[in-house]
Amino acid sequence: MKPIYLDYNASTPLLPEVREAMLPWLKNGFGNPSSSHFYGQKCKQAIENARRQVADLLNCQPEEIIFTSGGSESNNLAVRGVAELHSGGHIITSIIEHPAVLEVCRYLENNNFKVTYLPVTADGLVEVSAVAAAIRPDTFLITIMLANNEIGTLQAVREIAEIAHAHGILVHTDAAQAVGKMPVDVHELGVDLLSVAGHKMYAPKGVGALYISTGVRITPLFHGAGHEHGLRPGTENVLEIVGLGQAAEVFRSNSTEILAEQTALGEKFFCDLKNVIPDLQLNGNPHKKLSNTFNIYFPDVDANTLLAELTQVAASAGAACHADSLTPSHVLKALGLSEERILGSIRFSLGRFTTESEITAAVTAISNTYRRLTNAEKTSGVAEDFEPIQLTQFTHGLGCACKIRPQTLEKILRDIVPPVSDKILVDFSASDDAAVYKINDDQAIVATVDFFTPIVDNPYDFGRIAAANSLSDIYAMGALPLFALNIVAFPEKRLPVEVLTKILKGAQVVATQAGIPILGGHTIEDNEPKFGLVAIGTVHPARIIRNSGARPGDALILTKPLGLGILSTALKRGLLDKKTKNLIVATMAELNATAAEVMAEFEVHACTDVTGFGLLGHLHEMTVGSQVRAQISASAVPVLPHTREMILRDVIPGGTDANRAFIASHVILDKSVTDTEQVILCDAQTSGGLLIAIPERYSDELVQKMHAKGISAARKIGQIKPGSDGKIKIVP
Repeated sequence: MKPIYLDYNASTPLLPEVREAMLPWLKNGFGNPSSSHFYGQKCKQAIENARRQVADLLNCQPEEIIFTSGGSESNNLAVRGVAELHSGGHIITSIIEHPAVLEVCRYLENNNFKVTYLPVTADGLVEVSAVAAAIRPDTFLITIMLANNEIGTLQAVREIAEIAHAHGILVHTDAAQAVGKMPVDVHELGVDLLSVAGHKMYAPKGVGALYISTGVRITPLFHGAGHEHGLRPGTENVLEIVGLGQAAEVFRSNSTEILAEQTALGEKFFCDLKNVIPDLQLNGNPHKKLSNTFNIYFPDVDANTLLAELTQVAASAGAACHADSLTPSHVLKALGLSEERILGSIRFSLGRFTTESEITAAVTAISNTYRRLTNAEKTSGVAEDFEPIQLTQFTHGLGCACKIRPQTLEKILRDIVPPVSDKILVDFSASDDAAVYKINDDQAIVATVDFFTPIVDNPYDFGRIAAANSLSDIYAMGALPLFALNIVAFPEKRLPVEVLTKILKGAQVVATQAGIPILGGHTIEDNEPKFGLVAIGTVHPARIIRNSGARPGDALILTKPLGLGILSTALKRGLLDKKTKNLIVATMAELNATAAEVMAEFEVHACTDVTGFGLLGHLHEMTVGSQVRAQISASAVPVLPHTREMILRDVIPGGTDANRAFIASHVILDKSVTDTEQVILCDAQTSGGLLIAIPERYSDELVQKMHAKGISAARKIGQIKPGSDGKIKIVP
C-alpha cells in the first residue's frame, strides 16, 4: 500500500478541477499566444483568464500578475530585478528564508550590494523592531517570507511593510507556502511584490506567478520578445498557466470550507499524537503558523531513522539526508535548537486530500514506530529468507562516499604530529592507508582498518564487499594478509540479528578467499548498520610499496573500472536493472589479491587503492607524496556501464561532489574534458581497483598479464610527469 502523504509543503497533487481545466489545452492548445490567428488568440484568451483568476485570489489587478516557471524564478525576478536598478545598496532579509531568496542575496553580496540577515526569535518570528533597526539610508528592499516552509510560522509582513514604506523602501514577500493554504490579500499585506508557486497550491510544477504592484519597476532576468509585459520573455506555458488559474479559482471560491477542514484535521493530528507521545515538542510558534504544518521534535530518536522505519507515512526530516551526510535545517538552526533536537525533528504537513482516517492511521504508525525505537525492545527473529529487507534503507550514508571530506581530514592531520621511531616505517603523514611497523630485518607488520555503511541491500553481499574493501590496503602496500578482526555497529532494535549473521558470513567467505582467518572483533549498538575489518598483513621491509615512490616517466595502470559510487547511489534509489546491480556487486566484492600478485612480478614504484577520495584524490596523494606531476587521459579510464547515464540524471553522491571541490585547485583541465568525465574521475569508490605507477617499459606486459589472470578492466590511463607541485593534467 502507498504511504499516507503528509508532505504537502514539499509539493501537492493536482486538483481534479485543475486536471480537467488543463486537459483541453493538452489536446488542442498548440497555438502560439502571440499569434493573431484563431489558434493563437484562443491560447491568449486562456492565459488572460488565468491571470484574472490569480489576480482575484490575491485581490489585485490582472496586469499586476506576471507568470513565471515557479516560486524560485518569482523570487529571483523580484529580488534581483529590483536590485539591478541600483548600482549598489542595502537589502534586509531573514535567515530563515527559502534558498531561492537567500542565494539571490548572497549573489548580490558578491556584486556590490550589502545584505542584513535578520535573526528570528526562538519560535521563528522576525521581530518588527529588528527590521526597523536594520534600515539604513541606502536600504531599498526588504524581503521577508509570509509563511515558512519548514515550521509554518507567519511573519508580520503588514507591519514590516508599513515601516518600510515610511522610509520609501520596497517590500517583497515569498508567499509560496501561504497561497492556497490561507487567505492572501496583497492590499492587506501592503507588499509591493509577492511570489506564488503553483505546485504548492495544487497546480502543476513548473509554473508560478509574481505580483508586481502598479508603479513598481524591475529589470527582467532574461531578454527576448516582449512577453509578460516585457518582464518574462519566452512563449507562455499555456497548459500550466491554465492549471494555476484554476487552482486559484478553486481556493478563492471554497476557502472558508477548505480552511475549516484543514484546521480541524491539523488540531486532531497534533492533539492525538501528543496524547500518545507526551514528550514530543513543537518547533516554532504554536499559534502564528499555518494550520497544516507541524514541525515536531521526537526525543531520543534520529528523525531519518524514524522516517526510514515509518514506511506507512511520507514526511520530511529536520536534516536533509544525502548519500554521504546529513545537512541540518538552516531554519531549525536559526531557532537556536540543539543539534540533537534538529536531528530528531520531522515536518508533517497536511493537505486537502488528507482524511480523518489517514490521520488516525498515521498517529498509530508514528507512535508505534517511535516506541519501538526508543524502548529497550529487541527485534524478534525472522526466517532465514528475509530478502524484503533493503539494507541501504537503514542508513543515511553510503559506503565510502560517507568518508569525512578530504579537506577536513587534511586540516585535522596537519595538527597531529606522528610518532618518531626507527620501527615505524609508514604512518599517516604520507597519506598511505595503512601503517607499517618493523619487527626485524626480514619482517614488518602492516595494519589497516576500514568500515562503512551498507552499499548494497543484500547483507551477505555487504559483508563480502566490506571485507574486500578492508583488505585492499594490505594488497596496495605489497603485503600479504595475515588475519583480520570484525568491526560491527548494529541496530538491534531495527534489524533482526540474522542480518548480522549474513554480513559476517559474507565477510568470512572473502577472508577464506584471501587465505586468512577472522579471529574476533568488536561490536556496538548503533542506529545504522556499519561493518568492516581490521586487517593485519606482513611484508618484507625492503619491499613495501607506498604512495610516495612514483617517478617521472612511469605509466599509471588502473585495475578496476570507475563509477561505483554513482551506481551504488543509483542502486539505493532503485534505478538499476538486475544485470548492472550484479555487475557492481561482483566488482566491489572482487579482491585485489590477483592484481597484487601480478604486480609483485614487476618493479613497481608506487601504488594506492582507489576508494572514497576517488581516482583524482588518491592520485593527488601519490603525486604530492612523490613530488611529481601526472597526466591522465579521461577516455582511457575504464568506466562501468550506465555510469554516464546516471550522472546525467544527477545521481551523484555527496562524497563525489566533495572530492571534486577538493581536487579542483590541483587539476589542469583540457578544455574538451567534459563535466561528466570530471565527475567520474572524482567518484567515491568502494573497494575500487589498484592505481599502480610502474616504469613505462613494463606497462604493456603488466596489463597483458592482468588480462590473462582475468582482470579484464586493467588499463594504462596516464603517465607520471616531471614537476614537484603534485598537479594533475587531464586530457581527453
